[in-house]
Amino acid sequence: MAHDQPAANTGPTKLVIKNIGLLLTGDMDKPVADADTVVAENGRITAIGRFKDVDTEGATTLIDANGSALTPGLIDSHVHPVAGDWTPRQNQIGWIDSFLHGGVTTMISAGEVHMPGRPRDVVGVKAMAIFAQRAFSAFRPGGVKIHAGAPVIEPGMTEEDFKELAAAGVKLLGEVGLGGVKDGATAKQMVAWARKYGIQSTIHTGGPSIPGSGLIGADVVLEADTDVVGHINGGHTALPDKEIRCICEGCKRGLELVHNGNERAALYTLRTAREMGEMHRVILGTDAPAGSGVQPLGILRMVSMLSSLGDVPAEIAFCFATGNTARMRALDCGIVEVGRAADFVLMDKAQHSAGKDLLESVQLGDLPGIGMTVIDGIVRTERSRNTPPATRVPQIVGH
Repeated sequence: MAHDQPAANTGPTKLVIKNIGLLLTGDMDKPVADADTVVAENGRITAIGRFKDVDTEGATTLIDANGSALTPGLIDSHVHPVAGDWTPRQNQIGWIDSFLHGGVTTMISAGEVHMPGRPRDVVGVKAMAIFAQRAFSAFRPGGVKIHAGAPVIEPGMTEEDFKELAAAGVKLLGEVGLGGVKDGATAKQMVAWARKYGIQSTIHTGGPSIPGSGLIGADVVLEADTDVVGHINGGHTALPDKEIRCICEGCKRGLELVHNGNERAALYTLRTAREMGEMHRVILGTDAPAGSGVQPLGILRMVSMLSSLGDVPAEIAFCFATGNTARMRALDCGIVEVGRAADFVLMDKAQHSAGKDLLESVQLGDLPGIGMTVIDGIVRTERSRNTPPATRVPQIVGH
């Protein structure tokens, strides 16, 4: 079951999810909540607690989690959308819906760079960014929230251009370095203009990934001072360890680890962040679609990989894909907290996993099975078509 658009507003809604076996909050400070029930009204979380202690009367949708775990909807901090649910990079239709079946409920564009004939002149850059922002605000495949319209900066852009983009609703910059601006001084000036008008920025890190991109080393990353260090583990080619450490220690910005990068470099970055006591800076993306394809389970695979090989408790690894990103990106989802968007994934350990429960199975390197996704308090998918089957599966027991 899936819906291309948010359901029509036919009146007040109240979602009750009961019998939750494990509630992961997405908050690194308190990753597990002592609760078995979540209530959401009109798409917002209104109560978290024990079934007997919260108001569950008048539910328009009642879900029995059957002992499975509830997590915030996963956030992919680094995608490259183009036109609806189609990607020209792999000529694939339905990739966003497939990510939803991997638990991803929110996506952040790092630039619509795979658009055939992508304009490089300033007028074209602005026009395409505004178009993408408008298009993905109006169209949500499967209900997934896609924050798009991320221009790649080009030589000749002025402060007025960034002011104009912000006024038009653009809130993101695409990867610095994928366009004509590759030097630290120019990037620093444009990033500062973007920040002045509330536009968040990210930078390409490492070797070139597509024609037109180039090497972006630690010196440029630190001078540009973007809000997020995009794929610090390379997309695909990583910087030397000494440069990765230099970036980690030289700034306090987000450290983005992606599926389509160097896994050893991702683990090195994680160890460095842990040594510094700054794992709250770690966020996750896929960097898809890309030359290596589309990875519907990419965020789950990163959570499992970082937990099992990086020796991080699974409940903390899930925070990298939820609350850390939400706070860094100023999103109203990503944490199970009263007042935030009711975006959830219900999952359990995969059938026949060696782990005794969800957390141990992830720590052992297995992927969980997803039984249901919820966005804005509306059930968007039931049993995932992409994950292994879950041991316990939630069900809708009342409308």
